[in-house]
Amino acid sequence: MAGVREVLFPYRMLEEETSSNSNPTDAVLFFGLSLVLGIACRHLLRGTRVPYTVALLVLGIALGSIEYATHHRLGKIGDGIRLWANIDPDLLLAVFLPALLFESSFSMEVHQIKRCVVQMIVLAGPGVLISTFCLGSALKFTFPYNWSWKTSLLLGGLLSATDPVAIVALLKELGASKKLSTIIEGESLMNDGTAIVVYQLFYQMVLGKSFNWAAIIKFLAQVSLGAVGIGLAFGIISVLWLGFIFNDTVIEISLTLAVSYVAYFTAQEGFDVSGVLTVMTLGMFYAAVARTAFKGDGQQSLHHFWEMVAYIANTLIFILSGVVIAEGILSGDDAFQNGHSWAYLILLYVYIQVSRFIVVGVLYPFLRYFGYGLDWKEAIILIWSGLRGAVALSLSLSVKRSSDSSTELSSKTGTLFVFFTGGIVFLTLIVNGSTTQFILHLLDMDKLSAAKRRILDYTKYEMLNKALEAFGDIGDDEELGPADWPTVKRYIASLNNLEGERVPPYGAPEDDDNLDHMNLKDIRIRLLNGVQAAYWGMLDEGRITQTTANLLMQSVDEALDLVSHESLCDWKGLKANVHFPSYYRLLQTSICPQKLVTYFIVERLESACYICAAFLRAHRIAQRQLHDFIGDSDVTSIVINESKAEGEEARKFLEDVRVTFPEVLQVLKTRQVTYSVLNHLVDYVQNLEKVGLLEEKEMLHLHDAVQTDLKKLLRNPPLVKIPKFIDLISRHPLFGTVLSSVFAPHEGSTKETMKLHGMTLYKEGSKPNGVWLISSGVVKWMSKSIKNKHSLHPTFTHGSTLGLYEVLSGKPNICDMITDSMVICFFVEREKILSVLRSDPSIEVFLWQESAIVLAKLLLPQIFEKMAMHDLRALVAERSVMNLYVSRETIEIPHHSIGFLLEGFMKTQGAEELIISPATLLPSHGSLSFQNLESSGTTGASFSHQGSLYLVETRARVIIFDIAAFEADLALQQRSSFLVPPSADQLHRPLSREHSLMSWPENFYKPRQTQNPEETDRKANSLSARAMQLSIYGSVVDIQQHTRSFPRSSLIKLSYPTGPSHPGPRLVSVKSEGAATVRRNLGVRKFTGNFTPTQEQSKDPRESHVVDCSSDESGAEDEHIVRIDSPSRLSFR
Repeated sequence: MAGVREVLFPYRMLEEETSSNSNPTDAVLFFGLSLVLGIACRHLLRGTRVPYTVALLVLGIALGSIEYATHHRLGKIGDGIRLWANIDPDLLLAVFLPALLFESSFSMEVHQIKRCVVQMIVLAGPGVLISTFCLGSALKFTFPYNWSWKTSLLLGGLLSATDPVAIVALLKELGASKKLSTIIEGESLMNDGTAIVVYQLFYQMVLGKSFNWAAIIKFLAQVSLGAVGIGLAFGIISVLWLGFIFNDTVIEISLTLAVSYVAYFTAQEGFDVSGVLTVMTLGMFYAAVARTAFKGDGQQSLHHFWEMVAYIANTLIFILSGVVIAEGILSGDDAFQNGHSWAYLILLYVYIQVSRFIVVGVLYPFLRYFGYGLDWKEAIILIWSGLRGAVALSLSLSVKRSSDSSTELSSKTGTLFVFFTGGIVFLTLIVNGSTTQFILHLLDMDKLSAAKRRILDYTKYEMLNKALEAFGDIGDDEELGPADWPTVKRYIASLNNLEGERVPPYGAPEDDDNLDHMNLKDIRIRLLNGVQAAYWGMLDEGRITQTTANLLMQSVDEALDLVSHESLCDWKGLKANVHFPSYYRLLQTSICPQKLVTYFIVERLESACYICAAFLRAHRIAQRQLHDFIGDSDVTSIVINESKAEGEEARKFLEDVRVTFPEVLQVLKTRQVTYSVLNHLVDYVQNLEKVGLLEEKEMLHLHDAVQTDLKKLLRNPPLVKIPKFIDLISRHPLFGTVLSSVFAPHEGSTKETMKLHGMTLYKEGSKPNGVWLISSGVVKWMSKSIKNKHSLHPTFTHGSTLGLYEVLSGKPNICDMITDSMVICFFVEREKILSVLRSDPSIEVFLWQESAIVLAKLLLPQIFEKMAMHDLRALVAERSVMNLYVSRETIEIPHHSIGFLLEGFMKTQGAEELIISPATLLPSHGSLSFQNLESSGTTGASFSHQGSLYLVETRARVIIFDIAAFEADLALQQRSSFLVPPSADQLHRPLSREHSLMSWPENFYKPRQTQNPEETDRKANSLSARAMQLSIYGSVVDIQQHTRSFPRSSLIKLSYPTGPSHPGPRLVSVKSEGAATVRRNLGVRKFTGNFTPTQEQSKDPRESHVVDCSSDESGAEDEHIVRIDSPSRLSFR
């Protein structure tokens, strides 16, 4: 042996001398040669069953063998090989691993990671420990090297690292199922990180450092958890930075590359934690959060870039691994002179397969229970896919390098580490890697389902039809003439073997046998894939934000997991993001400023509207595409109906928002249209440059200008502006009519509140402490005492005054009031209302009239529930009579009227039952509608009574409504512009232009004087008319808020803003709780009645208030179209 060394010594001196004379630039030659070999392998092996990575490893071993085992050498190529083979192992990992790990983790689907994360952790945590112990024990007891337990466990931990580089490359070639690929790939990523951590632990113990169990646990926790924390930190910072980059694909891609390397270096060198786990965490964070940050061409560029980086890194690392294996084996002078080491290598390979089998077998119950589960076929593939690669090889090189200068590890041990590790890498790639596809085929895991085969056959026929259509469009032209179709078809070889007639993939509509479970599952998957593709398209078009896109796509991923045993359910994952969570109610405490509360609520509402609109649009697109592709079939109809049913809740939500907060929808649509218009301009300018009409410099100038506008839109989009407090409260009829003359908003007389859905304003039976003025939104009522089953829509909308009757009467609240949407409302304390009540008798009458509006809806929903609030106020102002009666007086309700007892007690003539307020008083012989009320059982309720005469027991306040017009026409319920004229037997009241709806009664603004009852009634009626105006016209009526007296000069005016001078499109729709169009010749709203004349009524013949918007001076061209976009808001053109 000494002679051999003496013979080899001069040769090695010559080798070192030659190596020392090599040029560092020779390394570039090896880089180029490796890429050429990789290109050739990928090109030649395409379509074969030989894995690309296996071929690269064999080529690397061949190159290394030629260079190290022969005297021929490879010249400068050999010098480059030696330069790369002598690379520092840590540098090897630092160069290749960050890019490969980031690409692998970034390409994984986040939803599948979430589902499989427990399985990954089980395999990468306990699995690595079990494998390390099994291999270490086998090495300790069966190998003849007298290694200590620490050294045996070191090699066992080193060989427990299933290399992600090798596995990812293999799975992409074989096309394994997504579920299995996610488990294997995720396990290899985590396994690699934990195996390196275990290796570092035993490596330090081998070098002489001692650890107790507490120190071991602390070390493992710090290295692993610290790596995850650093990865998340770099992910958050880089994603925030990414948000400030606008349409610069080069910078975006460069940032992803840079952050992967910086994070790896920071973790590995700066904090001594696992760089592998850091980059893996970073990549998964990007997959979860930043995937939608790259749009359109940028996303494609990012995908192609990382695909190219992974391809180059895989090519270099596998060829280099082969070279290192050859160099390690051929340079072992005395370690491999006999065949024992090779035999032990084969034995070690068997041990590795057995240990992998033990790991999967022991953990199989957990693998089967968690995540997607795992069947026995997938378990076999999981066992067989335990490949080792460059990570394990680099770690063994680190041991060898340390053994050359360490007293704890001998040089022979280091050489054996490289030999065994290189041999295992070679055997797992050659044997396992090349036979995995065969095992997949043997287990029938690579076959298409019957549904997929039918789809493929059906698609081929569709492709043939498209080919014929294309030939008809381009098969003939003026210059060259016609083409030869048989020749064209001969070159379309993929469509030449079609036999028989085209068969629908899911059977004819009458074929019920095809409605099986697999067909439904397949068609649901295809529709959901179409929905997800539509989301990507809307993201590129600017219809949805990045955050919304993440939520929508996650909901589709979750629904895809359930299609086998449930109908479509992607809306289920979005409900929590549409409805307001419970913690939002905490924002409405007095601690949080109201402006901050409003901001968060509006932001949440915007997000919910984005989600609902995108959900409906995506499903509509997917339904159309599915129907166009497959046609009519029972299974298609079932899935499309499921899709339509999914959108009902989203559609209802948008309808509610359109009623309560139309400003939100308008702003969102404005953003979408602006983004779309700017993108259209970008495409237009670029197309002008393509066709040669613009030079490149001109195109860039215009392109930059439009991009500046687009950037401005994204940075400062139009915001939803909630109207100011003073504007909102001024629109409410009660405040604008009465409270504004007594209290100013800045005095704190009211409290603005934004209530979420499902919040209680007050409860039945509770003591009234104030009045709620509803500015926008919907409030529903519920009551245990009001037993009326005929209320179909028990709600109150904008303009309602809730709790007023209870405050005036002093009775407990008669029902629960609960918000049925997001509501903007104002609370007025009870003492403030009572102080206003005592200030003027006319105000007292008006407040009682206002309270009757809500009471009518509560007690008689059959008649009053569908009436709009402004129609009810018109009824109160023009068709009602309210009087006070003393004891022993009698009241007769006319046959066409309905009365309400607001306060006091009375009896029905001839009955002993005492009628307690509040109550409904019906005539004894009513019309058909009253007969219906009687037959429906309403009169049997505790709040409804019927009789010919009512006898007052104590002082009583009664209001009587004339509802004769309802019998002729349901005009008020249909929101017509005119109420039906009264019946012929009724007396017509004189019309007064002075007291029209567009003007205010003059006597209301005069200084207070001693008033007689007639004057009080007239002033109360003026207040009702004013409330009616505010209910109809809202903010158009200019109300002076800060004055307590109203001189004649400050009469409230209705102003029409001046429109643009140029002609524009006319508004064709007018909406406010229903469609209505207000034009120049607005009709007269007449409210007359034929009440039974009492002594008090005969003294006060009341004038009716009419609407007259005509102008004697204006011509036909002065016609105005008024659009009411939202409650109490008008715009004129």
